[in-house]
Amino acid sequence: MLTTKAKLVDLYKKETDSKVKERILLVIRVREDGHVPFRVVKELHRSNPWASDWLKRYDREGMEGLRDRTRSGRTPEISQETSCQTKKELAVSNQGWTTRQVDDLIARKSGIKYHYTHTCRILRRWGFKQKVPRKVHVNTATREEKDDFKKGSPRYLWISSGSKKMKIKALP
Repeated sequence: MLTTKAKLVDLYKKETDSKVKERILLVIRVREDGHVPFRVVKELHRSNPWASDWLKRYDREGMEGLRDRTRSGRTPEISQETSCQTKKELAVSNQGWTTRQVDDLIARKSGIKYHYTHTCRILRRWGFKQKVPRKVHVNTATREEKDDFKKGSPRYLWISSGSKKMKIKALP
């Protein structure tokens, strides 16, 4: 079940998934080189629970324990092939896409119509960013409305008369 350091290094070089490579590196450094997990975790910029979980899985399941398992949850409605084609088409364009255009493109290719916010989630998952950030507070007041709302000039102006008594002059 467990492998030697040479086999682990060979598997590390052949592995294409970066997450699995990082886990193999953790196992090599801790189990084979004898380093303290706390120090290795600092080098990898990870947490202690992350390291202990992956080391336990490696001890129980071997190399297969370092791979991601299938996750529960709803399967995507868009097929993998359609999403790849859509991603490629979006990446080729240099001018950028609006969310509505992407939504229409997905609907044309797959026949599935998503809500605006879900289309934004899909785009973020695919690695796209918004070109211009959208307004967060859509219902904010205009500059004129804000100026009108501010307090006006003071109602009474205090003026020094030179004597010890102060006169109050009312403003219109």
